[in-house]
Amino acid sequence: MKKILVAAAALMSATAVAYPQMTLVDKGKPKAQIVIAEDNETNRQAALLLQDFINRISGAELAVTTDPGKARHTITIGGKTDKAGEDGFAILCADGRASIMSGGDKGAIYGVVTLLEKYLGVDYYADETYTLTEAGTVALPPIDLSETPAFRYRQSQSYCSKDPIYKVWMRLEEPSEVFIDNMWVHTFDRLLPSDVYGEAHPEYYAYFNGRRNPGNHSQWCLTNPEVFDIVAGKLDSIFKAHPDKKIISVSQNDGNDTYCACDECRAVNEYEGSQAGTYVRFMNKLAARFPDKEISTLAYLFTMKPPRHTRPLPNVNIMLCDIDCKREVPLTDNASGREFVEALEGWAAISDNIFVWDYCINFDNMVSCFPNFHILQDNIRLFHENNATMHFAQAGGTRGCDFAEMRAYVLSKLMWNPYQDTDSLMLHFMRGYYGDATPYLFRYHKIMEGALLGSRGELWIYDSPISHKDGMLNGNLLKTYDDLFDKAEPAVADDSLRLAHVQLSRLPLIYSELEIARTSPSVDVDAVKDKLEYFRRQCRLFGVTTLNERNNSPEEYCDLYAERFLPGDEASKALGARVIWVKGPSQRYAALGETALTDGLFGGTSFVESWVGWEGCDGEFVIDLGEDKEFTTIEADFLQQLGQWILQPLKVEFAISSDNREFTPAGSCSFEEDRSPQVKFVQAAVESRHPMRARYVKVAVTGTKQCPRWHYGVGHPSWFFIDEVSVY
Repeated sequence: MKKILVAAAALMSATAVAYPQMTLVDKGKPKAQIVIAEDNETNRQAALLLQDFINRISGAELAVTTDPGKARHTITIGGKTDKAGEDGFAILCADGRASIMSGGDKGAIYGVVTLLEKYLGVDYYADETYTLTEAGTVALPPIDLSETPAFRYRQSQSYCSKDPIYKVWMRLEEPSEVFIDNMWVHTFDRLLPSDVYGEAHPEYYAYFNGRRNPGNHSQWCLTNPEVFDIVAGKLDSIFKAHPDKKIISVSQNDGNDTYCACDECRAVNEYEGSQAGTYVRFMNKLAARFPDKEISTLAYLFTMKPPRHTRPLPNVNIMLCDIDCKREVPLTDNASGREFVEALEGWAAISDNIFVWDYCINFDNMVSCFPNFHILQDNIRLFHENNATMHFAQAGGTRGCDFAEMRAYVLSKLMWNPYQDTDSLMLHFMRGYYGDATPYLFRYHKIMEGALLGSRGELWIYDSPISHKDGMLNGNLLKTYDDLFDKAEPAVADDSLRLAHVQLSRLPLIYSELEIARTSPSVDVDAVKDKLEYFRRQCRLFGVTTLNERNNSPEEYCDLYAERFLPGDEASKALGARVIWVKGPSQRYAALGETALTDGLFGGTSFVESWVGWEGCDGEFVIDLGEDKEFTTIEADFLQQLGQWILQPLKVEFAISSDNREFTPAGSCSFEEDRSPQVKFVQAAVESRHPMRARYVKVAVTGTKQCPRWHYGVGHPSWFFIDEVSVY
């Protein structure tokens, strides 16, 4: 356990109270007992947690019992209080006795955590990392405190399997604890598998683009009565198998614009003014069939907007997602956010049972700078004030994410009480977690936050650091950030644990610098190589295993970086060549493509820079080398990123010419279907044993054109992206 001891006066401790109401430990000797009022798992866990930390503070072990006998000083855990709601608690201490009563569920545990934090000087920051004040005497002041969390369910995706105390301390929950059989999002294909029903009953699945589209990610035809009967029967079996749980998700598969547009479904949705119309009606029928259960369903992408006429029944839980919103300002303050706020307020007008799923990190580049701390409180307060009773702040649970430990800490505090000051929470965390490095790291955050707002740049959850290289990550600012970390590290050089915390938190800045460096032709190559190897070593040291939600590893990144982005021994003969479109890219990429395909710069895992895209079609273009040149190799570089509907091509054919009229085939490459979720760079290359001579190189690409049945975008156009054509 990574305990950080602090001086006795450094943290608030009960021993500093002038007139203690109740002594728990006196000079290392126990003076009280912990009494479990009702012997159940929750109360016992709460009692053992309290016993454990009092022992860590004082070295004394208070007895835990269900029978206090005639003991004078007791801390009783258990009993119901009317002063608090679900997960809430009431703490009383008077006349030599204390009690922690529950408002329901885990209230007793969270009451113990609050007692330890507020009155016994213990702070938990990250997995196995906490501070406390060691003291031989431990006492409690008079207490009359009750709290109820703002949300009955709180999740942040930041749990640490090695440390069960962390999740409890942060007052967080997991879907498996609440949702039946862990059925909590994108459950359509689990309940009505297309592999089982799709071939025999395509009518169960969404109709669009002139046909039915059964597939792993396709939606249901919700006006088909047979679909309801099958799903209701499945739920009946699931409920009977899990009588102790109440809520289950019946929710659309992941993927956009895959809803059913058959005559019946379209009529309902047109009447309701939203694709959510058929969904809410279907869930209401299930909720009426199972009135003692909760049916949770997504309001996500095409179902975000509420229906105009139908109201969800009280036991229909609306899981509303703000995935398309930008993050540089609160949701109320930019166009994408205001569209979501309108939907949130619409749902709040018809439902008191809303679960908000918010996105709080860059999923394409998790280990990169993402300065959004300044918007967290405003957004969470907005959710709370619009009938959200459950909240998932998806912040990425992997090591190395931008200030992941502090982000999880702040989010957990705000989900409990969204009316706390974010800067105060950050500073409290920093002082315990970073120690004397705090002034430098807090300044780092404030400068980057101001630079983001001053640049008027957008912050997106599928962002690239390169998008900000002229804004919050420009050269002058990167130097400032590095200077602050260069001061932060020596400030804690004699504290190996806090030094490690600072160095881990520096990785997003280093990654951002590496990403920006690969777009700059005039960089110091040796310095970039040194930074790349340092990044590799530090990721190994700190156990950083993934850089994005597709699980691309730092090792793979560093290897590819050296291979793709650092200058090779031979320059491409196509560098700066003119591009002539035959079947050009999608309109928004046409201008970029005229230079990006031959600028010598390769794109990264995000498609926001260097990549040129074609949607739902084949592509063909000619590279004009300016004059006849001799070469043996032609290469074209493609991206595969399934989550963005970007698939590698089926085939790439190359041809050469000296007059741009008569072309001679130079070779081709075909590709097998690849369902791997990892982001990949796919190279089509042909090599001749004998030198070829030509001025013009034609590249003809056969795309997949349509997302296949197993893909998120089943039945919709797919993309292919190229970033460079090279000739050697």
